[in-house]
Amino acid sequence: MLELFDATVVKNGVRVLDGLTLAIRAGEHTAILGPNGAGKTTLINMLTHDDHALAREDPSPVRVFGSDRWNVSELQSRLGIVSADLHDRFVNGNCAGRIRGVDAVVSGFFATRGFLGGLTVTQEMRRQAATTLAGLEAAHLAQKLLNEMSTGEARRVLIARALVTEPRALVLDEPTAGLDVVARHRFLALVRNIARQGTTIVLITHKLAEVAADTIGALYFASERSVAEAQATEDREIDGHPATSPRLPRTVGPRDQS
Repeated sequence: MLELFDATVVKNGVRVLDGLTLAIRAGEHTAILGPNGAGKTTLINMLTHDDHALAREDPSPVRVFGSDRWNVSELQSRLGIVSADLHDRFVNGNCAGRIRGVDAVVSGFFATRGFLGGLTVTQEMRRQAATTLAGLEAAHLAQKLLNEMSTGEARRVLIARALVTEPRALVLDEPTAGLDVVARHRFLALVRNIARQGTTIVLITHKLAEVAADTIGALYFASERSVAEAQATEDREIDGHPATSPRLPRTVGPRDQS
């Protein structure tokens, strides 16, 4: 589903990703763990073409669903992405949050950040948007303005937006940022339920406590610090489950960690 081979991304002369190699297979729920600044979000930016790996000869450093070239809008229907940054852009960005929940979900069909002007929105799209919200127990948010929702409510609407096209995988980049403890617990329970229904989950986080051993089948570390933190919490239990698991053995990072 997602393959990186010796991928390197340079920003302002600094290597934010250096020789990163990983492979995420369809159906394999995966977590990528690392502190802020470890380059986790750069992975998302490569998918959306906001960042690019240094070009080189085959094999390509980045392949998504078996291809090294893709149209971002077309990819949206196969790979849903939810992040705190996307939340901020919806609420504080161009649409200023003045968009109803159902319209935010409908915008997922067009890979826009809330804009529907000039686009042909069908009744089937609105029906699918309403159905997706209902499936996430968020039907009551359909007519509510995004900027009037709590952080947890808005994040749930953005998950509906990501799922409305029935993607093969859902990428969550620091999805609990800004949530209180109760909202965070509910959100992670929602993610586990989505995973059980067959959508591949890729969770990018700096919080080991968000990695549920009963759901995640592979764990990658973005830095040596991440490995140390995981080892320090190896015997803890989170929400009744072990913090780590023998089923999570793989790590990624700089070349000397491969």
